[in-house]
Amino acid sequence: MKDDKNSAADDGRTIADMNVEGMPWYLPGEEKGPAVKERENSAFSAPSMTDEELKSYRWAAVKAGLFVALVFGGAFALFLAFCDFVWFR
Repeated sequence: MKDDKNSAADDGRTIADMNVEGMPWYLPGEEKGPAVKERENSAFSAPSMTDEELKSYRWAAVKAGLFVALVFGGAFALFLAFCDFVWFR
């Protein structure tokens, strides 16, 4: 009895386009399949942002980066204090 869940029948759909620039098999003039064209023109494309939204997004990214740098810097300072006052005494 054949199990339909494990059959590897090809139905012709393109799941992922493997014609990617930089790969050895890249063909620059190759026509994109209908699935790729549909995905590029569908709701999957990112919505455009206003200047104010972009500015707030960048500021949030800078704050997140500074917070990470502060946490790592604080951990390093605590390690140096531990070495100076406890470990090397």
